[in-house]
Amino acid sequence: MSKAAIAITSYNDKFYEDGAKTGLFLTEALHPFEYFRLQGIEVDFVSETGKFGYDEHSLGEAFLNGDDLAIYQNPHSEFNVTIKNLKAASEVNASDYAIFFAAGGHGTVFDFPKADGLHKLAQQIWSNKGVVAAVCHGPVIFDNLYDTATGRPLIEGKKVTGFTDEGEVAMNVDGILKRDHLETVRDICVKNGGQYDQPPDMWGDYTTNDGRLVTGVNPASASSTAKKALAVSSLKGV
Repeated sequence: MSKAAIAITSYNDKFYEDGAKTGLFLTEALHPFEYFRLQGIEVDFVSETGKFGYDEHSLGEAFLNGDDLAIYQNPHSEFNVTIKNLKAASEVNASDYAIFFAAGGHGTVFDFPKADGLHKLAQQIWSNKGVVAAVCHGPVIFDNLYDTATGRPLIEGKKVTGFTDEGEVAMNVDGILKRDHLETVRDICVKNGGQYDQPPDMWGDYTTNDGRLVTGVNPASASSTAKKALAVSSLKGV
């Protein structure tokens, strides 16, 4: 177990009222990737189907600028080269990874709860004493994700944070979620017996961990979630 697997959504279709597509929120994959690589940790990107697309809002100037924009625009950046080599969950070996990190974007609410391949990968990493981490909407991966040792939901009785219901209202997508019968992070946390940790500021950098389970609230929390995940893992970096 020497690597980190960053799990990303395969869903990429129209979602927002302006007709923009949702999918992977770029910096929620980029920031963990950059942090892990700076620590000498090799990273693979995985999705349920081996395909992905970006959340179009995440590519706007408000969220993508400076060094992040330069990395995104450079086809030869380590990030772009690695994500282009995206693998399906069924194509990787859980024993290679010490960290499973679920990145967000609203695309996850469509496919993560029923992503059997990603669930199997996360469950095996957990059973091998690895870390399971998720940021923003990534924690919807916890629906139908079980601790194989007990057969119970992995987050049952554990503290979990993630994108807030208030954030969904602020983004004006709460009605879309209800219309399409899609559950929020809080919904999934409560349903699976987790203890939702409400952040003091829905847009601020906030992470929490319950042992080897690490979660963060929003895009601003992506780097700190990766940092905390590495801190509680068996990896020390190089």
